[in-house]
Amino acid sequence: MDPVPIELQGEQIASDLTPAGSIVGDDEQDTVLLRKMSEDAKRYISSFPWCDAVLGSYFGGGVGGIFAVIFFHIRPSRPNVEPWIWIVVGDIPPAYLPLTDCKSPAEVFKTYLRGMSNWVKLARKGLTGTPDQGVPPVSIPATPEWAEKINQKLNGLKLAVQPFFDEDQSGTIN
Repeated sequence: MDPVPIELQGEQIASDLTPAGSIVGDDEQDTVLLRKMSEDAKRYISSFPWCDAVLGSYFGGGVGGIFAVIFFHIRPSRPNVEPWIWIVVGDIPPAYLPLTDCKSPAEVFKTYLRGMSNWVKLARKGLTGTPDQGVPPVSIPATPEWAEKINQKLNGLKLAVQPFFDEDQSGTIN
């Protein structure tokens, strides 16, 4: 059986998410923060030369002002770039993860935590990592000082945000 083409995979995932323009948080303040984070994610993805245009964006989950996962459909400017990509934004370094790496917002959350934990380990030694080493591309200096700041944020995410990304048996976010 042929694998499902990436374009169809993206469309299937997006159909289960909330269009970014329709984000509603737990209260008015949460809604404002989440919508701002969605705009931050759009600016972030649009800043890369390989993103020719944003065709659509979908909210995967999050906590206003702290952490959000947004799923983007883009028109890539290069043939080796996927048209569907996850963006993580919030009170943490933003990062992007291709659809081939993560199939759900919960997987994005886990992959981001794992990748940034790898980044912390390397940054404590003044080293940087690569996506091939499981480290997301981030634009902060790989220093012991930054490693400790990010490590504190990751610990906070595990406590405050992880419950929002726990999956039930069907793979949907609670």
